Amino acid sequence: MFVLCLLVSAMLQAPADQPKPAAAPAAPLQPAPGNPVVVVSTTLGDITVELFRDKAPVSVENFLQYAREGFYEGTIFHRIERHFVVQGGGYTPDLVEKPTRPPIQNEATNGLRNLRGTVAMARRQPLRSATSQFYFNLSDNATLDHRGFSPPEFGYAVFGRVLSGMDVVDKIGTSATKTVDDFEGVPVEPVVITRVTIRP
Repeated sequence: MFVLCLLVSAMLQAPADQPKPAAAPAAPLQPAPGNPVVVVSTTLGDITVELFRDKAPVSVENFLQYAREGFYEGTIFHRIERHFVVQGGGYTPDLVEKPTRPPIQNEATNGLRNLRGTVAMARRQPLRSATSQFYFNLSDNATLDHRGFSPPEFGYAVFGRVLSGMDVVDKIGTSATKTVDDFEGVPVEPVVITRVTIRP
């Protein structure tokens, strides 16, 4: 009882404004062994991305081939939906679509989820229609995940995640937008991909 009283007394006498210990900084994200890393350089900054070769080999090799060819240089993020996605990798600043290779397999069944900070293949209505375009998830978007095998439930294939530069993705995601013909969510000031660099 005496010890308990001493502890309570010490707590009451301790200064109320005693500084709390600083929180440890978050450890930087590291890629899994064997997964390639690319840097997507844009007019608003760089985004470093790990590509999940172990989970989405077709989508990753497709993206890397476009990167090696310099395809993404000069393309824009042409679609921004706040708190949802930013999409790019297919159109020039004057909204002309670049010719692509044939569509690839849809790897949405790989078990990866469309969580904030992941990157996934964009596609049109047909399940197997993804070519060069991709998007960054600004939020956790469960509606884009694989939930079944009917067309509305099949989902979109996640193939990577942002290691650093999510602040750049968020900045893109808050850009002022406009509607141009059939395009909604087009940034008023074009956000251009200047280069995609594959790290050695």
